[in-house]
Amino acid sequence: MRKLKSPFLIMGFAALFAASCQNKVKNMSNENTAYISDSTLFDTVIDGKKVGLYQIKNSKNMVAEITNFGGKVVSLMVPDQDGKMTDVVVGMKSVADFIKSTDGYYGAIIGRYGNRIAKGQFQLDGKTYQLPINNGENSLHGGTKGYHYVVWDTQKLNDSTLQFSYVSPDGEMGYPGELHVKVTYQLNDDNALQISYEATTNKKTVLNLTNHAYFNLNGEGSGTILNHQLQLFADQFTPIDAGLIPTGALVAVKGTPFDFNALESIGKRIEAADEQIKFGKGYDHNFVLSDKESKKHAAKVIGDLSGVVMDVYTTEPGIQFYSGNFMAGQNIFKGGAKDDFRTAFCLETQHFPDSPNHANFPTTVLNPGEVYQTVSSYQFSTVKK
Repeated sequence: MRKLKSPFLIMGFAALFAASCQNKVKNMSNENTAYISDSTLFDTVIDGKKVGLYQIKNSKNMVAEITNFGGKVVSLMVPDQDGKMTDVVVGMKSVADFIKSTDGYYGAIIGRYGNRIAKGQFQLDGKTYQLPINNGENSLHGGTKGYHYVVWDTQKLNDSTLQFSYVSPDGEMGYPGELHVKVTYQLNDDNALQISYEATTNKKTVLNLTNHAYFNLNGEGSGTILNHQLQLFADQFTPIDAGLIPTGALVAVKGTPFDFNALESIGKRIEAADEQIKFGKGYDHNFVLSDKESKKHAAKVIGDLSGVVMDVYTTEPGIQFYSGNFMAGQNIFKGGAKDDFRTAFCLETQHFPDSPNHANFPTTVLNPGEVYQTVSSYQFSTVKK
């Protein structure tokens, strides 16, 4: 889902590399499971705007590190079953590494439209809009310079809260309307990373914001995620074609490899002789959440080695489960491990892929005078293994 080359020039790049040679990354232990970054490796200027690394924390020692380059979650420290602080989000050690990565989405804010739009086209009021094609014949995650490459304006509201804002010009990446976006990260005292999204537009547009954190609940660099236990509170999913575009159908998960209504290991059926598994090269599908409450319990995941439990809650109608099928060991994570095949997974809360081209899907249209608001949270606890 995830291969892209950086489309823009970086100012101060030589200075950044010089700094990276002079500063060693600071580890909290000799293992890759505990990590605090060297903030000087994020101190640069891109597109005339200052980039930095910011830290938020709660009263229970949970810590998140986030850069305003793409709003990327760089690390997320949570206690495991033995109380050991474990970094459950994979990421890079510097802006330079994020830029040169073959996957621009690690930890990032995704927009204007998370996931795929078929052939990069949609219509509003009879007018066809053309988006950049950057994934086969389709547009993915906002195009060639989506929000994952934006330097966001930053305000640290308090020790636990960080707010990013961005004004997306009318016509940026082909999308209509000047969009004013705010994304707020907050670490709550119930050990939840809450992400709140807000936006307004001056022209009718489509919008589907999400976060693209890659998780390994055993800790970055700890190996496969196939033995993690996963539960998805979804009775249906949206099947895809060979180009990973939804067909428009809503199909029951019961009796298929997509039934995670009870806790099941991610890897148990990932190689099943199933057309949908073949198309996705594993799991790369949108699940239709069954809960009809405003904030839904979307997913539960348990790290098989760490006992770390992550519960996902969202106001969105769907969640994309991606099992790291395109990870290929081409990038080095901040702790020194490679991003090997299926060593991290994503749970992207969202409206459905290609919704503008499917009238039966929940609408992603945002009109002038309306306020786009959605909230997702990733809550952590432990269970003894």
